Amino acid sequence: MSMSAHDGTAMLGRQLRRVRNNPGLLVLTQTMPITMLLFFGYVFGSALAMPGEQYRSYLVPGLLVATAANGIMTGMFQAAQDVHRGVTERLRTLPISRAAVPLGQSVADVVVSAAGLVPFLLVGLAVGWRVEGSALQAVAAVGLLLLFRFATTWVGIFLGLLTRNEEAAGQLGGATFILPLLSNAYIPTEGLPGWLRTVAEWNPISAVTTALRDLFGNAPVPEGGAWPVAHPIAGSLLWCAVLLAVFAPLAVRRYGRGEG
Repeated sequence: MSMSAHDGTAMLGRQLRRVRNNPGLLVLTQTMPITMLLFFGYVFGSALAMPGEQYRSYLVPGLLVATAANGIMTGMFQAAQDVHRGVTERLRTLPISRAAVPLGQSVADVVVSAAGLVPFLLVGLAVGWRVEGSALQAVAAVGLLLLFRFATTWVGIFLGLLTRNEEAAGQLGGATFILPLLSNAYIPTEGLPGWLRTVAEWNPISAVTTALRDLFGNAPVPEGGAWPVAHPIAGSLLWCAVLLAVFAPLAVRRYGRGEG
């Protein structure tokens, strides 16, 4: 096992123990998507052209991706908290790979997110959502979702190391709630004004949401959309690759630099 993998595994264990020791935050983050599903599904569903169960089937993939995008917020807060409390400086003095700490944090976040999918999907099934595609397509959808979560967590880790203050990171992270609103996660983009529709369809959340709806068989790929939405699987993979290629090296470099 390489040094980075060995050290990353050790940091993964640290992050999972951190989650275990903060059960209140874990429960809050896992129940919030379920609350949003019940609220949006029954409130918005009564006001849209896709009422009731049809809208809830449309909404479930969107909420899955919106929750995955929260990797920015959780990654930012945890990284900034470690820096602010001096944990990062102590870890930096250890003879471990520079990539180990951010890698362990990002992988632990994916593991926790994967576990959180189970109760959310069970509630989705209870309110009428169904997997209409094949089992292989459903597995591919979950894999794509977790890849997106992994990519967004790296974005958050870099921003958290950049802010170095958990209060500032919490406030900045809270602002990320607007990202799903500027996408097709909750409503179709066809009725938006031209410029706003373009912004929404080039939002990575829109590409991943469309890919999940297609793979789960919940909604067809819309016609006439921007390239990432018209080719959602390729667009999603490209967005994930871009985010990882940009922010993973930035996060590792920032961690290695320390306060300087």
